[in-house]
Amino acid sequence: MLVWLALTLASNPAAAQTTTSYSNTATGTISETATACASPMVRNFTVGANAQVTDVNIGVQFTHSYRGDVRATLVSPGGTVVNLITNVGTSADNLNVLFDDSAAASISTHTSNDNSAAAPPYQRTFRPEGSLASFNGQGSAGTWQLTICDSLNGDSGNFTRTDLTLTTVPIAPSADLSLTKSVSNASPAAGASINYILSVTNASGSALTATGVTVQDTLPAGFAFTSASGFGSYNSTTGVWTVGSIPPGTTRTLTITGTVSATAGASVTNIAEVSASSAFDFDSTPGNGAAGEDDYDAASFTVSGTRAAGTPPTLVCPVGTTMHDWDGVTWTAGTTSGSYALTAIGTMNFNIGISGGAFLNNATYGGQSPTRQNVVTGGLSPAQFSIFEIADFTSQAGTITSTITLPTAVPGVQFRVFDIDYAAGQFADRLTVTGSFNGSPVMPTLTNGVSNYVIGNSAYGDATSADASANGNVVVTFAAPVDTITITYGSHGLAPADPGQQGAAIHDITFCRPTANLTIAKTSSIISDPTNGTTDPKAIPGATMRYCILVTNNGSGTATGINIADPLPTSTAFTPGSLRSGTSCAGATAVEDDNASGADESDPFGASIGGNIVAATTPTLAPGNALAVAFDVTIN
Repeated sequence: MLVWLALTLASNPAAAQTTTSYSNTATGTISETATACASPMVRNFTVGANAQVTDVNIGVQFTHSYRGDVRATLVSPGGTVVNLITNVGTSADNLNVLFDDSAAASISTHTSNDNSAAAPPYQRTFRPEGSLASFNGQGSAGTWQLTICDSLNGDSGNFTRTDLTLTTVPIAPSADLSLTKSVSNASPAAGASINYILSVTNASGSALTATGVTVQDTLPAGFAFTSASGFGSYNSTTGVWTVGSIPPGTTRTLTITGTVSATAGASVTNIAEVSASSAFDFDSTPGNGAAGEDDYDAASFTVSGTRAAGTPPTLVCPVGTTMHDWDGVTWTAGTTSGSYALTAIGTMNFNIGISGGAFLNNATYGGQSPTRQNVVTGGLSPAQFSIFEIADFTSQAGTITSTITLPTAVPGVQFRVFDIDYAAGQFADRLTVTGSFNGSPVMPTLTNGVSNYVIGNSAYGDATSADASANGNVVVTFAAPVDTITITYGSHGLAPADPGQQGAAIHDITFCRPTANLTIAKTSSIISDPTNGTTDPKAIPGATMRYCILVTNNGSGTATGINIADPLPTSTAFTPGSLRSGTSCAGATAVEDDNASGADESDPFGASIGGNIVAATTPTLAPGNALAVAFDVTIN
């Protein structure tokens, strides 16, 4: 039953705020059978007159043993979802709370039992997990929904009542923007050229011209941008379409052209949303990510063709390889880290972490995970060992993250991950691999198996692969220097809300052995001359010229014993005391004393002048580092 409770007008009619409360007292049983999270209990509030929302509060009261089982959200008519409470309070009972953004404490701190006395007023006030301010600026008219679900077995309760309070102001003159997005071919072949078509319309009944309109359309992996045409301008790097102004009754259109880079069977979704506008829009808010609003749209395509296992790139290693072979090392079942010596590289650290789930103990797969086993074999015969990671995930957000840390960068890496696959209603595997070199990201190439497809640096299972099959294999190849590798295993959108048990195995890892790659560059500039001074100086007799020698290690190994010699041109004379060193030409400011002795020769670079030869040294130069030596000469 819905009951209208209160109406309050603000004293300032110029900013006339209206506060209206709605109540729903339709009682019901909260149990995992009746209100599983796939079909939660819903309590509606019907709001008739439309106004602009400026504040939202909601009170919720129910009895329930073990409150940590319960989740609740509030959904606006426009589709914006705000999480109120998600499994908070563990064994505490009941909920009698007013959710208000201005409360001093978050609901996440609420560990006490609540009483079952009638409300309102509610026993306690907390901030929700999400922000109720997400509704601000939206139109109030339509159906607001409170959803409640019991996410775990064993306990139940009864819903008592809920009260929604909306503070609103009259809707100002507005523009009504809507966005549509489509794709020219929903079943393209890999390598085909396709178009995304975006249109933004300001409704003919709008009172305002919308200005400063932008649309955020971040292109997905699996689609390689080639061009854009139409109204305004599009930046493929930022994903921003700058539209500008849209008068009432006008539509602006953009066509984005690109090629399909995903493998056969891959489903690629591209989302676009109005991200900025000068005008208030009563039924949508720019940039809020609400899929139910009319300024938000998506288009998808599925790559056609029969899938075969891809052919991985050949790993090119100039000075040979070192393999980490799980057959030749130990791993205690249940441990989450290990250190291993790699020939010509040093000690590798292998660490495993989990979030949103728990590792399982399964005797078939070697006992307590993570574990070394040879049951999931990736089709290898005879079977080989790999590290198997099997877990019980409680949601699609659960992940296992394995991190490989190397003592020095290597120029390339290749390894396989087994069993990236799918089982309907059970699990849908997703594997994402990233790397870094001196803190900068490095992306690998992933090669699909028959039971998965690849988009960018992620692989997605969409068919079943048996334990001893190669169908679920994914090959990961780094063809650029890398010193850290992160392997993240979890779920994608085809997985159920509670995926349960799933696992994958990381097989042997081949590392290219490190090698240094030194490059040298020499630059010069005129500092001054006797006629012009420092204003537009020329290379005339008596002019001062500055040289800089820059040596950079672009390889993956540390270079040692570096010596540089630079004979001066006969037409120049060295300027005493001008030697400087550093890690770049602009940063070459450390003073050197012209000779080959003293503390300045090891700080960490040394430089000197002997006769007409400028020399520089450094005992080591790590990957990605550089040595710069600058000095001045006079033109004779």
